[in-house]
Amino acid sequence: MSNQSSHKETIVIGAGPAGYSAAIRASQLGQKVTVIEKTYIGGTCLNVGCIPSKALITAAHRFHNAQSSEVFGVKSGAVSIDLDAMQKWKNEEVVAKLTNGVRGLLKKNKVEIIEGKATFKNNKTLQVDTEKETMELTFDQIILATGTTMASLEEIPFGDRVLSTTDALNVTEVPESITVVGGGGYIGSQLAAAFSNLGSKVTILEKEDRILSFFDKDMADLVHKKYTKKGIDIVTGVTTKKVETSDTDTTITYEKDGKELTVHSSVALVTVGRIPVVTTLGLDQTEVELDAEGRVKVNDHLQTTVEGIYAIGDIVPGTMLADEGMYHGKLVAESIAQGNKNVVAKKVVPKSIYTEPELATVGMSADEAKKAGKRYKASKFPLAANGRALSLNEAEGFVRLITDEEAGGQIVGAQLAGPSSADLSCLLALSIESGQVAEDVALTIQGHPSIGEAIMDAAELAMGMPIHM
Repeated sequence: MSNQSSHKETIVIGAGPAGYSAAIRASQLGQKVTVIEKTYIGGTCLNVGCIPSKALITAAHRFHNAQSSEVFGVKSGAVSIDLDAMQKWKNEEVVAKLTNGVRGLLKKNKVEIIEGKATFKNNKTLQVDTEKETMELTFDQIILATGTTMASLEEIPFGDRVLSTTDALNVTEVPESITVVGGGGYIGSQLAAAFSNLGSKVTILEKEDRILSFFDKDMADLVHKKYTKKGIDIVTGVTTKKVETSDTDTTITYEKDGKELTVHSSVALVTVGRIPVVTTLGLDQTEVELDAEGRVKVNDHLQTTVEGIYAIGDIVPGTMLADEGMYHGKLVAESIAQGNKNVVAKKVVPKSIYTEPELATVGMSADEAKKAGKRYKASKFPLAANGRALSLNEAEGFVRLITDEEAGGQIVGAQLAGPSSADLSCLLALSIESGQVAEDVALTIQGHPSIGEAIMDAAELAMGMPIHM
């Protein structure tokens, strides 16, 4: 194995959404950029996270709908699912196209790609180990964008029948039953519905007192009701104790209300969140400081406690969402190009989840507006009064706008439950960022029939002049 040394202008460690966005923007601004990635071009999001999970969710929906569309007068016969074909589509037509697209964008923007593992030797030097060689690189500036890895449970370790999310996304047969530990969180709640739609008997174990505790209760309640109707067993307020596995099944012991109980299933899926990837970088060889939660400390320029070393995305305080990571990536590249004059602005970050129904929130909730001392108004328009939602047979949801009455009805937040919630939250993020008031939205003509009309209706409700309520 050979050794070589060289100097780079800008290095980005990690080629996920935050990292590749930083690399491309930095190159567009005239910097010579090198990306170092040890596992996946495109990161967790494109390879084993956001994108493949949505593909699995879509395929499971199609299978479920093929069997359960009698309400539309559709009489279905024998329907089966070919998981090999589904995985082929997911991996080749979705994941590969996107990851190859990212690789192509990096190359088109003249970004050098090194596939290897990077560790710091000191504040200004990296060691990079590839399959062929070990390199020593110095740099003018470096951007850390290493993302997250799966959190695990000591009492329920991963194994043949205890699956990680990566395992679950690559199943080759549908388990007869599955227990989702942490099933009330982002990842678990989505995969719980997907496996239920594929035909598994699903049990959710959640340590919080309700599922989706990071969304408003009336939103989470819609999902709880729909999941229960689908036959998913939801057990909240639990403490998991241990797991026992055999060649055919798993038994998880948990405690609830002081009682010790068990649940049996073919497999278990552990989805208890993700943790920042920082401990493998050799930061102890530098003066980069971490906060109490193990994330990298940064200032308003996303610079760490060491000049020339920046950090973005999931490894710094924030939402741990890809959309905020991409914003960080572009901003830090611009900040470096401008001599650290560009600072992180307080932005609204849309948060969406592809449960049943789909949920999204952007900006302030009513509780947050209250805590901020605003004289707010919450205007909730039900999808039961929306023609498009009824024609989709998905009318169990709503659009809610949070307006600041002292600012003339300025929109400061929104919550959506129902079809297209994630897509529509993007429009509401624009409304909030641009300082629109309810009247601005009410006077914008929406296509008919569309779910988007519910935003207009909610705005009219905020003005006290609803047409459809």
